[in-house]
Amino acid sequence: MNDAKKAPFWTWKPLETMSPEEWESLCDGCGKCCLAKLEDEDTGDIYWTSVGCRLFDAKTCRCSDYANRLARVPDCVDLTPEKVRTLPWLPSTCAYRLIAEGKPLPSWHHLVCGDTDRIHRQGESMRGRVKASETELDQPEDYFPYVLDEEP
Repeated sequence: MNDAKKAPFWTWKPLETMSPEEWESLCDGCGKCCLAKLEDEDTGDIYWTSVGCRLFDAKTCRCSDYANRLARVPDCVDLTPEKVRTLPWLPSTCAYRLIAEGKPLPSWHHLVCGDTDRIHRQGESMRGRVKASETELDQPEDYFPYVLDEEP
């Protein structure tokens, strides 16, 4: 086996060739992609909110029905390597995005440190930061009080 293949898979394996298990293991459980985002139709600017998807479990920072999310939430995005490279709203700390850009994973990522709770202790997840659920809001303007100043 060559030295490259002794290194962690995410450092040498292209996203397109990862197994489903490897792909899923990249998710750090930050919950940022599960936040409602608003897009300015004129500029394309993305505005982050502290509003969670109807399936987002704010305590675990995970989807409460991951297996059925695409059927239950029409605007849920099924990430693929192609989408990872084109979605402007993926968080700057997202492992999928970082790997697609040829960057290393952060030290708090569970694949690096071996601790799935470290992301939460570091304050890099949405645990304790979601202020509303989309089920509580009816109109687009209802989201404005929850717009964040910057990417979480």
